[in-house]
Amino acid sequence: MGLFDGKVVIVTGAGRGIGREEALMFARGGASVIVNDLGGARTGEGSDVGPAQQVVEEIMAEGGKAQANTDDIATWAGGKQIVAQAVETFGGLDILINNAGILRDKMSFNMTEEEWDSVIAVHLKGHFAPARFAAAYWRQKSKDSGESVNAKIVNTSSESGLYGNAGQANYAAAKAGIASMTIVLARELERFGVRVNAIAPVALTRLTEDLMGGVVDDTAAKASLDPANVAAAVGWLASDLSDGVNGQVVKIGGGVCQIVEGWRPVSELKSDVPFTIESIAAGRETLFKASDPGIPPFLLQIER
Repeated sequence: MGLFDGKVVIVTGAGRGIGREEALMFARGGASVIVNDLGGARTGEGSDVGPAQQVVEEIMAEGGKAQANTDDIATWAGGKQIVAQAVETFGGLDILINNAGILRDKMSFNMTEEEWDSVIAVHLKGHFAPARFAAAYWRQKSKDSGESVNAKIVNTSSESGLYGNAGQANYAAAKAGIASMTIVLARELERFGVRVNAIAPVALTRLTEDLMGGVVDDTAAKASLDPANVAAAVGWLASDLSDGVNGQVVKIGGGVCQIVEGWRPVSELKSDVPFTIESIAAGRETLFKASDPGIPPFLLQIER
C-alpha cells in the first residue's frame, strides 16, 4: 500500500526539476496526479505541452495515473481550471503542491517593470491562484460534510526570499511573500482540516545551475543537490506522517533539513514616554545587543 493511495494531487511546474520529482514521487506512492507545466523557458517565455506530457507518460509507463495541464496558474482562470480538472478527472483534490517559477535576475537599478511583474506574477500570484480555488473547494466540502477534509498545501519559498540575495529583488520579494502567505493560509484553513507549509529548497535545477558554479562539476555535491532529495520533504509535509506540522518553512537540500522561522524580535528598547530620534539613537547598543547593525548574512548558521 502506497503512502498516497487514493489521493489526488496537483503539482505545478512539474515538467522539470523539483516539480517533476514531486509528481513522480506522488504517483509512485499511489496518487493520481495533475502534472502542470507551461513548458516555457526558465525566464517564462514560450509554452510547450511536451514537458508536462512527458512526465505523464513516464508515470503511466510505471502503472500510475496522471493527466497533463498547461493552464497559466498565474491567472484566476488558470487557478480555477486546474482545480476543476483534478475534481472532474479524478473525483476530488487532496494535495496541492505549488512549485512553478521563473527567474529574471537583474540588479535593482537595471531591472525593468516587465522583469519585476513577470516574476512576481508567476511565483506569488501563481501560488495564490491555485490555493485560492483549492481552499474554496475544501471549505465547501467541509461545510457539506460537517467534517475536516484532511488536505494539504505545500508551497515553495527560497533562501533568497528568507535571507535576501543581491540581483534577485523580484524573486526574493515573491519568495518572501510566499513564506508569509503560507502562514496566513495555515491560519485561515486550519479550521477546515487543511494544513499549509512551505519548503525552501536547495537543489541543482534548470533555474539554479548558473548560480551554483562549480557544483555542477562536483559529483558528490551534485548528488546531494538532486531534486529528488527535496521531493522527500514535500512528501513528508503532504502526508499524515507530518500530522500537527502547520505554517512552517522547511529548508531542505545538500543533506540538511532545517526549520526556518520568520521575523522575530531579537532585542527591545522600552520607554515610558514617546520616542524621539535622539532617544532611539541613545538606545542603539541595547537594540543591537543580540545582532549586528549591518546587512545580515545570506546564510544563517544554527547556534550550537
